[in-house]
Amino acid sequence: MGDVTAQMVKELREATSAGMMECKKALVEAAGDMEKAVDVLRTHGLAAAAKKAGRATNEGVIYAAVSDDAKTGVLLEANCETDFVSANDVFRGYVEKFGQAVMQNNPADVDALKESELGGEKIGDVLTEAIHKIGENIQISRFLRKTTDGTFAVYTHNGARLGVLVEFSTEKPETTQSDAFKQAARDICLQITATNPGALDRDSFAPEVIEHEMSIYKAQAADSGKPENIQEKIAQGRMNKFYKESALVEQEFVKDPDVTIKDYLAKVSKGLGDKIAIKAFYRYELGQE
Repeated sequence: MGDVTAQMVKELREATSAGMMECKKALVEAAGDMEKAVDVLRTHGLAAAAKKAGRATNEGVIYAAVSDDAKTGVLLEANCETDFVSANDVFRGYVEKFGQAVMQNNPADVDALKESELGGEKIGDVLTEAIHKIGENIQISRFLRKTTDGTFAVYTHNGARLGVLVEFSTEKPETTQSDAFKQAARDICLQITATNPGALDRDSFAPEVIEHEMSIYKAQAADSGKPENIQEKIAQGRMNKFYKESALVEQEFVKDPDVTIKDYLAKVSKGLGDKIAIKAFYRYELGQE
């Protein structure tokens, strides 16, 4: 066969979870033959990774963490084959390494993460080691890394099958050290976990989302047979209901449905003599993009 290409190396990596250099060497040794290259990797002790590649990885965990100064936040999804392994401390230890590599190295994507190092170890090699040690196919499916001038809070739920990262701003830095702020931050994380809001506020929805919703409500109103001016009011009323259910700051606070999230934050802010605001939030649920 011809010269070894980057695409060939990529395909072999995806099929075996072996490191990039190992795949390249195996392809060179196999003169570009993919099947022979897999055999080369197996001969060199990567048989487990090669055999397990391709197995369904429907279980796993969401890793959520912030830096010591709470200025950097990370969410990462790592997958395995069984719920037994997903609850295993060894698996979670490896996942923490993956997450810390994201925190420290700020890789562009999963491939870049695997090429990055943590403590002198290449993450791709750590992943292969995890596959060998645990005996299941393990994949890093996605991650995000965010920075802020404010502060981040994180929360994981349901055995780490769901993780939330929330960015807050305050006018006084010391506010973030107070128990009241920490409780409020946790409450907001729990709210996002429970309700899965579509956006932070009305202005944060993509225009096409609003257009789609409004078109449905207008069609529903038209079916009512009422005059056009009434139809418009009906559609707008349903749009307002959509915002109250889907925009985080307009939602009813799950711990006190008599107030909205906006009202709740205003009350906490008043008690602290500060102004607390949610700047952004990110929610990872296992198996859901």
